Amino acid sequence: MATVIGPSDGKMGFLGSIGVRFMINGEDAGGDFSLVEHPLSPRALAAPLHRHSREDEYSFVLEGRMGGLLGDEVVEAGPGELVFKPRNQWHTFWNAGDEPCRILEIIAPAGFEHFFEELSELGGGVQADPEKVAALAARYGHELKMETVPELLERFDLRIGEPVESPLSIA
Repeated sequence: MATVIGPSDGKMGFLGSIGVRFMINGEDAGGDFSLVEHPLSPRALAAPLHRHSREDEYSFVLEGRMGGLLGDEVVEAGPGELVFKPRNQWHTFWNAGDEPCRILEIIAPAGFEHFFEELSELGGGVQADPEKVAALAARYGHELKMETVPELLERFDLRIGEPVESPLSIA
């Protein structure tokens, strides 16, 4: 059965510094992948340096500029460009500009979208109890280096913990 997901469809959440809009969950895709949208406010850091042991991520930039640190390599991508973040590679990403940024995130195989749901329910990574975030991450085979946040903020002139501007400003 065909499904059309409109610009205001899908449950929204807040992960502590960036938004998440759930578009296709793994159950609907046979477990092969999930699709979320991440709106990022200007200069917003998405997450501390982290790595996934179970899934690869593909970030397709819809608008704005996405910066990323993949291993030791700094990358930047704009609308129409795709950034591949393979499993087991330390990485993070952010809005590299002074305008809102939106990316589509394909996660393969599926399952990690539930981490986002649970993190949002905890109030996001900035507000949640660090022990609960660590336990949640461990359940999903996700390693976080929380101590990298201050350096990332300074190195790339970023912010964290600010509300996402117009999370559904999709034209």
